[in-house]
Amino acid sequence: MERLACGAAARVMEAVSVRWWSDGRLALPAAGADVHVVGVRGMKDRAIARQTIRTALLAALADALALPVSRIRLCGEPGEAPYARIDDGRHVDLAISHDGDVSVAALRLDGDAGIDVMRVADVPDWHAVAHDYLGPAAAAALARVPAPARAAAFARAWSEREARLKCRGLALAEWRADLDARLAACRCRPLAMPDGYVATLALA
Repeated sequence: MERLACGAAARVMEAVSVRWWSDGRLALPAAGADVHVVGVRGMKDRAIARQTIRTALLAALADALALPVSRIRLCGEPGEAPYARIDDGRHVDLAISHDGDVSVAALRLDGDAGIDVMRVADVPDWHAVAHDYLGPAAAAALARVPAPARAAAFARAWSEREARLKCRGLALAEWRADLDARLAACRCRPLAMPDGYVATLALA
C-alpha cells in the first residue's frame, strides 16, 4: 500500500534538518543544496507565526541566492500558495505549513516542493477520514497498526499526503485512484521535528 509504504521508508531515511529561526536568525548554516527548510517553534499565535516563518524564509532565500533581502519580495495571501519574486524577474515557489506552535517552510530553487507538519494527536474518526482522504488501502493498513502507535502513523500518512498535494499545487481532495497515480511521482522525506510532531518534505 503506497501511502503507508512511503511512511515506512521515510522512517529509515535520515531526517532532513530544519533551520530553526531563533533570536532573529537562522540557527543552522545554509545547506549546499537547492532545497532549504526553515522552521519556527513555540509560537502559539498564528498571526505572529505566519509573519515569523516568512521572515525566516526571506532570510533563507537571501542566503541561497546570495542577495540582499531588499531585492526579494514574498507574495501570496494567507490560504494561497506563497511565492517569492526577485527583482531580476525570477520567481521561486514556496511551501508553508502550520500546526500547533510549529511552522515549517520549504524553498526549492530548481523544481517543485511541498511541505506539511502535523501534531500527533488522537483523531476519533480516524478510520473514516483515512478512508475518504488517504484511500481504502491506507485505512486498512492503519487499522492493522497497534492502537498506541496509530496516532503517529496517521499523522505521518496525512502529512505525506498533504506534502505531495502541495508539491503538485493541488488542494486537499478526497481520495481517487487517478490522483494517487499523479502524487506517486513525488519523493517524500521526513523532517527532524520536536517531540509530538511529524513533518514531510515532498519533491517532484
